[in-house]
Amino acid sequence: MNTSLNTFPAPNLSPLPMCTVPTLYFIGVTTGGSSIMKIFPKWSAILGLNAELRGYDAPLHAPAEIYRHIVAHIKADPLAMGALVTTHKIDLLSAARDQFDFLDPYAVLCDEISCIAKSEGRLEGYAKDPISVGFAWRAFVPPSYWNYTNAQVLCFGAGGAAIAIGTYLAQTPDRGDRPHKLIVVDLLPARLDGLRTILGKVGGDLEVDYVVNDNPQNNDALLAVLPPGSVVINATGMGKDRPGSPITNAAVFPVDSRVWELNYRGELDFLKQARHQETEQRLHIEDGWVYFLHGWSQVIAQVFHHELTRDKFDQLRDAAAVFRA
Repeated sequence: MNTSLNTFPAPNLSPLPMCTVPTLYFIGVTTGGSSIMKIFPKWSAILGLNAELRGYDAPLHAPAEIYRHIVAHIKADPLAMGALVTTHKIDLLSAARDQFDFLDPYAVLCDEISCIAKSEGRLEGYAKDPISVGFAWRAFVPPSYWNYTNAQVLCFGAGGAAIAIGTYLAQTPDRGDRPHKLIVVDLLPARLDGLRTILGKVGGDLEVDYVVNDNPQNNDALLAVLPPGSVVINATGMGKDRPGSPITNAAVFPVDSRVWELNYRGELDFLKQARHQETEQRLHIEDGWVYFLHGWSQVIAQVFHHELTRDKFDQLRDAAAVFRA
C-alpha cells in the first residue's frame, strides 16, 4: 500500500519520533521539494516494501551534533531501515564516522557516504555515487567516445559528485571510455586537495588538472579553450542548493560538447545557459534526472536488500516518469 511521507522542516536535537513502519530517511537540504517524495510510494509498491520515506533537512555544513543526532536515531530505531544522504555526504561521515560498524571500500576511499543501511545488527555506510555516476555516464556518453575525439572533461565543483565522477573515470578499464584530460575547478583548495588525494589512491593514467577559482569569468575562459566535443559538468550545487551558475551568460560552450547539469530541480541557471546555445553550438544536454534515479534506486536496493536488475530499474524509471519535475 502507499504510505504517508513526512518531512522535518528543520533539524533540531529533540528526540525524533519513532518509526511505526519500515522507514527510509532522506537527509538533505530541501528534501520536501524532491520528486522522490511522490515517486517513493510507487516504488515501494513495485518492490513490495510497505515502507515510508521521511525527509530530514539540515543546513549546508551543519554542526556535527546534527549529523550525529540523525545517525544515532537511525541506529537505535529498529524500524529506521537506513537513509539516502545528499549534499551532506562528506560532512556527515566526518562527524559520525565512529557510529558506523562498517564502511564499504568506496566510502573509505572517497571519505563520504550516500547510503546508510543495516545488516545483522551493524550500521553500515556506503558511497554509491561512483556506481550511480557510472550508470548515468554510460547513458550520456557513447561507448569508446574518446577514441574518436581529443575532447576533455571540465567539471565545475570538487565536492562529492566530482569525487564520484573522477573515481569512476579513473577506474574505467577501457582507454576509449576515459577522457584524455579531466579539469576540475573549485573555489576551495582543500576540496581539490581532497580529490587529488583520492585519485592518487585510485591510481591509473587519467590526467587531471586542479584549478582554484571563484571567478565565473575565469571559468568562461576555461570553456573557451576546450576542444570540440568536450564534456562540461556543473557539480557545484549552484542552481539548486544555492543561486547562480559557475559561468556567466557570456560563456560559449564548445561545439558538439556534452553538457551535464547534475541537478534536475531548482533554478538551474547553468542548464538554461546551455539550452540557450543548444542549436547554435550543437550541444548534447543532460540534466540530473537519470543520475537521480540511479542514485535512489541503488540506495533503496542496498537498504532493503533487493537485487536491482536492469529490468527492475526500467520499471522504476517508467513509474517515475510521470513525476518528472
